[in-house]
Amino acid sequence: MRYAAGIKLFILGERLRERFDIIAVAREDMARLREDTGQPVTLSALMENQAVVLEVVQGQAIVNFGTQPGTVLDLHASAHGNIALAFGPEHLMAHCLARPLKAWTPQTICSPSALQRAIAQVRARGWATAPNRVLQGVNGLAAPLFNHAGHYAGAVAIAGSIQYIPASPSPSQIRAVTHTAERISRKLGWKGR
Repeated sequence: MRYAAGIKLFILGERLRERFDIIAVAREDMARLREDTGQPVTLSALMENQAVVLEVVQGQAIVNFGTQPGTVLDLHASAHGNIALAFGPEHLMAHCLARPLKAWTPQTICSPSALQRAIAQVRARGWATAPNRVLQGVNGLAAPLFNHAGHYAGAVAIAGSIQYIPASPSPSQIRAVTHTAERISRKLGWKGR
């Protein structure tokens, strides 16, 4: 019995170490993305089938959002969660749809078929937004991170007022977020597609 507990703790420790490694690798690029966009930048990863914020670099606005490391983001409602559904483990969508989808706002996608269509679009274009889906007036723009094996490792995003990150983000915002995700992924050993 002691042996089994030791192995379980070792595995848990390895998972946590991977999460801290991604923070160290991403921090400089997150700061650069904040400088380029002026918006808060968040980093997330999957932990037990949930998108969890690992790190936040606050933006340059007078008022910043209260998202902190450890915040759990709904898979169906957030840009980080939509990225996890599009690029994460195949079982994640079934896990997400196993219970009713919470309506955070009137714009939250709560229909399983609508969510599946939205995730297919995210997968095709390589980035996600979530305008007014968690909080009215707020949007996120996220892109996936990949590790050395080409597997989903997390997501990086900018988040802010719809005034600054519109429902259809500007090409420069999309480029800034996707290029940041690519730089972080390469530092994680990803070779590209």
